[in-house]
Amino acid sequence: MDLTAARRRYVTVRVLLWLPLGLAIAPQLLLFTKRGMTLAAIAGFFAAHSLTAALLELPTGGLSDVLGRRAVLVAAGLLDLAAFVLVGLGTTAWVFALGMALKGAGRALSSGPAEAWYVDTVHAAAGPDAELRTGLARAGAATSAALAVGTLAGGALPWLLGLGPDPGAWLSRTTSGAILPLSVPVLLAAAVDVVFVLYVLAALPEPPRAPAGLRGVLRGVPVTVGRGLRLVGGDALVRRVLLGVAATGAALAAVELLTPGRAADLSGGAEAGAVLFAGLACAGYVCSAVGSHLAPLTARLTGGSGRAVLTGLGAGACGLLLLAATASADGAVPVVFAAAGFALVYLGLGAAGPNENDLLHRRVTSAGRATALSVQSLALQLPCALAGLVIGALPPGPLPWLLGGTALTLGALLWIRPAPAPRTTPAVARPQRTSR
Repeated sequence: MDLTAARRRYVTVRVLLWLPLGLAIAPQLLLFTKRGMTLAAIAGFFAAHSLTAALLELPTGGLSDVLGRRAVLVAAGLLDLAAFVLVGLGTTAWVFALGMALKGAGRALSSGPAEAWYVDTVHAAAGPDAELRTGLARAGAATSAALAVGTLAGGALPWLLGLGPDPGAWLSRTTSGAILPLSVPVLLAAAVDVVFVLYVLAALPEPPRAPAGLRGVLRGVPVTVGRGLRLVGGDALVRRVLLGVAATGAALAAVELLTPGRAADLSGGAEAGAVLFAGLACAGYVCSAVGSHLAPLTARLTGGSGRAVLTGLGAGACGLLLLAATASADGAVPVVFAAAGFALVYLGLGAAGPNENDLLHRRVTSAGRATALSVQSLALQLPCALAGLVIGALPPGPLPWLLGGTALTLGALLWIRPAPAPRTTPAVARPQRTSR
């Protein structure tokens, strides 16, 4: 496949994968609250998501390396579809917990196959020395743009449904309370997942693989997982990447769990809070897209991918410290500083991500690429779950924000020492034909 076509298809898959999540971000926590869930219960739902993803990351990464990228992506889309339906229509804690757990399983399945497909395709077309950072950066920018658009739409829809002669109340009465205005963006996310599954089936050709069979899968997945774990244990640069990603997970737990409630407090209501949070999240994702787009330039200006990661994580830590300093303050000036901190977090993490992945892909081969990405996603999800549980138990104020800021500061400090030059992965065989 031509490199431009591969990049375009990879970017499209990333947009369709993350747009549903964006649609659900703004209303999801407030929907749980509207259904009568406490903050501790909501923290438990997010922990169910993160812990399920963490538990399944390595097996699903190995599954992608054994069965192929496309089949695993389709399974991820179907699980996400079921998860959004349960969350959008659920009314009880166990249904929400099940929905979030299914979403975690979908996250585990989708964490590596699309990127692994892109890198494999580029290596097959242009050799192992092909430049990856630009494609990864564009995909990161497209992901952030999809999240921004989805979050803005997901926050605006419940508010729009509340305008006029109370159509939101009509919707609730007609469905006997099964569908609230806050449910609509979540159900729309399920519809986008249908499009995602169809696009993956049509647009991601793969070289033919030998039929694995059940016995081959059961034997091949543990072998591939073991290879991924040996990579982590034996490569200092990969360990440094994973520790930086773990710090990012703890920081994101603070931002994602605390910001919706803060927005609702400032705006005076759940629906208005969803709109405010949608605007904030949209701005944050735009900053993340800008950071991802500038990732190659950041690496050139700072002297390499390692220094670019240091710069990005350091900027994100500064943003979280600003959020901590303004956590209990009202008034225009503190709110402006808080918004600046929020944007700085996403700008810094956006710049760090493609450079971390560039370093990672230079250390792994095609046979274990999805597994390595699953290890990376595991390093994000597990600290995110644990930090979320701790944050949910802490009193409101600066302390929960400081927890995330401290973690991100420690992650940045890992990169003060120059990173070793990444080795180039060996060439992969050019496929003789593709199957759709």
